[in-house]
Amino acid sequence: MKIPAPSRKIARGRVKTRAAAALVAAAVTIALAACSAGGGAASNGAISAWSTTADKPNIGPSIADWNKSHPEQEITADYFGTNDFKDKIRTAVNSPQAPTLVYNWGGGTLKSYVKAGLVKDISKDLAGEKAFTDKIVPSIADTGKIDGKTYAIPASSTAPVVLYMNKDVLAKAGIKEAPETWDDLLADVKKLKAAGQAPISLGGQSKWPYLMWIEYLVDRIGGPQPFQAILDGKPDAWSDPAVIKATTMIQQLIKAGGYANGYASVSADTNADLALMVTGRAGFLLQGTWAYSGISGIDKDFVKDGKLEIAPFPAVEGGKGDPKSIAGNPSVYWSVSSKASPKQTKAALDYVTSNVWNDSYVKTMIEQGQIPPVQGVASKLKGDFSKQVEQMITDAPSFQQSWDLALSPAASTEFWTQLDLLFNGSSTPKQFSDAMNKTIGK
Repeated sequence: MKIPAPSRKIARGRVKTRAAAALVAAAVTIALAACSAGGGAASNGAISAWSTTADKPNIGPSIADWNKSHPEQEITADYFGTNDFKDKIRTAVNSPQAPTLVYNWGGGTLKSYVKAGLVKDISKDLAGEKAFTDKIVPSIADTGKIDGKTYAIPASSTAPVVLYMNKDVLAKAGIKEAPETWDDLLADVKKLKAAGQAPISLGGQSKWPYLMWIEYLVDRIGGPQPFQAILDGKPDAWSDPAVIKATTMIQQLIKAGGYANGYASVSADTNADLALMVTGRAGFLLQGTWAYSGISGIDKDFVKDGKLEIAPFPAVEGGKGDPKSIAGNPSVYWSVSSKASPKQTKAALDYVTSNVWNDSYVKTMIEQGQIPPVQGVASKLKGDFSKQVEQMITDAPSFQQSWDLALSPAASTEFWTQLDLLFNGSSTPKQFSDAMNKTIGK
């Protein structure tokens, strides 16, 4: 598969000069104290955590429970939109005000943090927490390891990207089943347009939904090897025929009117793309399973009334990729800032090992239709959506991490720029690949 917390309003009024001076002096004292503290927390060992609003439904209640029972070690949590978070954490993680608990997606970002010494090796801290570590699915836990050492702990659901469908919209266009191939999808686009419906909802304003299309198409066309060559730093890997063909197919879909009009101004961070599909203004939506929890907020009866269907991304005829392979986010992770004091580090890890993946945390996640990356979860899942997603995960021969997360921060930043140009028709497939080839090794 996201908005900053609101700022407090300060009441205006007349304040006597002495009182104002006292307030200013106090504010300066507090600010200086905060600046001198490590891990973005006061010297009393208080801890801070930054996350995205997408994971607030899970993380929020968990932190609230911790704070109730640990008033002397409360966690101050701030939540941001996904892209806003990435912009803010890029600067904050290397400053004295770095959050104690550093939210990340593993992959290239975590590697860069480890290389720069910004997060702690917590392998020894977890050595005595076998009851906790044994709960987590090993393949998901491994994404938090660099060179065999643990730097991050899974903190969210396993979230592949799936094709959401509004069955009512499709039925009105004469579409009876999910598209199995890319050609099927193109045929469905024509049927939906003929019926006066927008075929596919896309949250282009947020940019990150663009990557779901390219990563799946490259995988279906060339299998996992082309992107692995990119990660391995192979020269001109972005010019692989699978990448060129995928970006060409994307632009062909755009020219065919596949995406809803105005897609470049639709926000996925506010679930506006999801709303188009749920409210019947678009037939399809390619999104992460994290979006499912937003459906009831748009239409509480949508799932109950049998309007939702999900399916894997279509196969590409003649492609080398396995149509059962999936892409998305294995999990998000908590790391501990290297600037955290020993007291802060202990409190942060005590929170994670006691309040993350306990029964309440797992239950909250399951009730939202998400798949916790813990052992033996299949029997606890409820509803067709969760069971179908879990089966997709089980059957998948490979689970490719979202490209923006797997790439280095420098390459990821350029990736967003070039994807935006590609989807808005300002660059060609060759220009996209040429630009991205320059990021290899960065």
